[in-house]
Amino acid sequence: MSIAANNRERLTLNQGWRFHEGDIAFPAIRGHSASYANAKAGKTWGAAAQDHDDTGWREVELPHDWAVEQPCEPDENLSQGFRRRGIGWYRRHFRLDAADHGRHLELQFDGIATHCTVWLNNTLVHRNWCGYTSFSIDMTALARFDGDLNTLSIRVDADSQEGWWYEGAGIYRHAWLVKRSPTHIITDGVHANPVPEGDDRWVIPADVTLYNCGKRPSDVVVELSLIDPDGKTVCRGQAAVVVPVLKNAVGKMSLSVVAPRRWFVDSPTLYTVQTRLMQAGQLIDSASTTCGFRTLRFDANQGFFLNEKPLKLQGVCNHQDHAGVGVALPDSLWEFRLRKLKEMGVNAYRVAHNPPSVEFLDLCDRVGILVMDENRHFNSSPEYVRQLEWLVRRDRNHPCVFLWSVFNEEPMQGSESGYEMVRRMSAVVKALDATRPVTAAMNGGLFTSINVSAAVDVVGFNYQIDAYDRFHELNPDMALTSSEDTSAFMTRGEYVTDPTRNVLDSYDTQFAPWGASHREAWKAVATRPYLAGGFVWTGFDYRGEPTPLQWPSASSFFGCMDLCGFPKTAFYIHQAQWVKDRPVLHLAPHWNWAGREGQPVHVMAISNADSVALWLNGKLIGEQAVDPFEMPSWQVPYAPGVLEAVAKKAGREVARTKSETTQSPAALQLIADRPGLMGDGRDAQPITVQAVDAAGRFVATANLPVTFDISGGGAIIGLGNGDPNCHEPEKGNLRSLFNGLAQVIVQAGRDASGTLTLTASALGLTPAKLAIDVLPAMPPASVPPARPKLVLQGWRMSPVTMERPDPNVAVAENDMNTWVTIEPGELQKFVAGRWANYRVTFLPFEAMRRHGGQINFAGITGRSEIWLDGVRLGATPAPASQIEVALPAADSPRMLNVLIECNPGELAGLHGGVTLEESI
Repeated sequence: MSIAANNRERLTLNQGWRFHEGDIAFPAIRGHSASYANAKAGKTWGAAAQDHDDTGWREVELPHDWAVEQPCEPDENLSQGFRRRGIGWYRRHFRLDAADHGRHLELQFDGIATHCTVWLNNTLVHRNWCGYTSFSIDMTALARFDGDLNTLSIRVDADSQEGWWYEGAGIYRHAWLVKRSPTHIITDGVHANPVPEGDDRWVIPADVTLYNCGKRPSDVVVELSLIDPDGKTVCRGQAAVVVPVLKNAVGKMSLSVVAPRRWFVDSPTLYTVQTRLMQAGQLIDSASTTCGFRTLRFDANQGFFLNEKPLKLQGVCNHQDHAGVGVALPDSLWEFRLRKLKEMGVNAYRVAHNPPSVEFLDLCDRVGILVMDENRHFNSSPEYVRQLEWLVRRDRNHPCVFLWSVFNEEPMQGSESGYEMVRRMSAVVKALDATRPVTAAMNGGLFTSINVSAAVDVVGFNYQIDAYDRFHELNPDMALTSSEDTSAFMTRGEYVTDPTRNVLDSYDTQFAPWGASHREAWKAVATRPYLAGGFVWTGFDYRGEPTPLQWPSASSFFGCMDLCGFPKTAFYIHQAQWVKDRPVLHLAPHWNWAGREGQPVHVMAISNADSVALWLNGKLIGEQAVDPFEMPSWQVPYAPGVLEAVAKKAGREVARTKSETTQSPAALQLIADRPGLMGDGRDAQPITVQAVDAAGRFVATANLPVTFDISGGGAIIGLGNGDPNCHEPEKGNLRSLFNGLAQVIVQAGRDASGTLTLTASALGLTPAKLAIDVLPAMPPASVPPARPKLVLQGWRMSPVTMERPDPNVAVAENDMNTWVTIEPGELQKFVAGRWANYRVTFLPFEAMRRHGGQINFAGITGRSEIWLDGVRLGATPAPASQIEVALPAADSPRMLNVLIECNPGELAGLHGGVTLEESI
């Protein structure tokens, strides 16, 4: 949409960042002149300064996690996956058109791990104290236009920790520049969440918050339209609003809807609220917000109801990292992970233990997964209340969000202080959203005289299976759910626990002292109608917290899937328990046990059928009824061949599967997750790498190194294999198979099309080649990165005199008044004189110091002489534009003087910026 029609642009800032790993110390402030400048707006030092030399820094694109690039080191923090984190700096240069002058300009950062400080154009503009909260910066007052450079500098402190899991390091979510009309809808300014009124009548009580950065009050009209999934307008509303100068105003209205289509987890129907801001009949801003019509109800005796239909919460808890990319997940990887969870039968997701990305919530809206949206910091002081308010404001329109969680496992949970803090935090939530209940994930303190359970709407149990019934009997009117359960361990593809190898079997026999097996934990939830449901710890493995093991294990063992998303036995156990619309049958283990001939092997059949019969080489081993909580199992003497299972329901075969003894690996295979990639520079997908024998059968015991090559407009952005003990680099082109599998994550380039070809090779095996279609796609509108130039700032102007001044005259360090500070582009009136000296000192970038460069004057008004380090470089006899002067090489600070002459009473000076760049 053109600016003329809609004065809003949302431009990605993901490309063109320069990154330096490690801290860059700020120089010590010495002397009166430096001390005076340091206390003033628009002055900063070191890597935060606009004139800092970043030309040698590495170029990166966002999302970016530098911790995943680090090696695993035994002396580093176990909880953070034995990865170094530390400090890092990012810088980004860009230009704004003159036409942007007067518009509201906002920088948006969706997530930076962990704490950060942001400077824009030499001014400190923001400090962020949570690695999971987004933040916005109004840059309107500091913006530079018409060719002048804007510079962002960000110091990221990842030494700070907020969790006890892998948190990554860097700008790991998206960054944006949003350009809007002076009067506009603020970020997260539309609240339009449907509320039932009875008899299938609904109302959308809409609040639209506006802001006016203009110079006079603004009369506007807010128009709302509800659009159904077919694109038809259901209803409209409007409200007239007067927005004061530099203040917010709220437009309020209600939309009435009869018999809308409902949002269910199996049919997640979405509507769209279109908001249009009109002024004098012209569209000046707009926003699009999705919503869904659904009711939520927790019952103390009957559990959870969605749209008044009982729904047992089949949930998982998850952190946010993935193999190969750490926490810097492309949006399409979130889609992949959610698709795998839906395949498992998941209908609910607890984000552990922090706010997720907005793209994640958009996907949950679309695929139909309920979300327990969790706050990171348990704290009711102002800064942390601000973070909680941000979470609710941002996420309250999402139909997938059904619970607000204010904490996880806090030591104060059984105390009066904890109760009072939750009471206050719950009030903060309810003031912004009264449609969803508040919970807290408690792992203790439930039976003290005053505890957090009295301050929430739904009591969350972390583990404590033996307390379910007792608490319910004592508190029969309280709604309850398991907010975290299980904590069982498995190593994918391993079926013998071996502490010497740091591997744990996949028969669901290993679990934490506080937890339970997958089967026991779900049975405890499923057989208690008053429990709303459960959230398994966890859906996926994650880096850090390698309980119950230590080094060399660098990732967890809790997941139903490994770090790549390859299923473990737990995946199939829950699939059999949760999936009702299709038959499920899986056999564990593989059938490659050379050297164990005649010895018993534990075989588990996992199914949602009535019975399973097991056969070995055509001989019936036995048939068992399926206990949905325990699953059938046998001890089968090992003999090479074919192990086959047949599942029956009502006496009829509904599924069949087999596990075969294979030969040695003979070839590699590459399996795409999707047929193609969008050539927009953002789309990515995981490619499965597996070994097969000469007959084409998957070899579940293959562990061998594989080399990858890619061509055709794409890149490998990460590698993994799901082995918690593997320390191989997750970047590059080499990764070993772990128990037959590995994963390569590929991403298409911007403006790419054609075919992306991935090749995998291993010594002695037939290589594999996979061609992926790259479809032409429009990349998101972006802010072009600008080549860094040294902008000469800190110009001082001498008093105006009738006589020509000495260009090399010394200025006293403490002279803050005789020589005035000026900004290039602002002319000065020469009163009672003809001459003035303009001076700046600077240190060129390193390349310019070595090889020389060029000084570029946008323009000089008046007759001028240009002097550098006491040497006259040239002169202009009349006003001139686009003046270029050679900068000789020198490894030292430089002093530039411009003597300007004009007639008394006239305006003269530097009528544009002065920059330095390398010689081309």
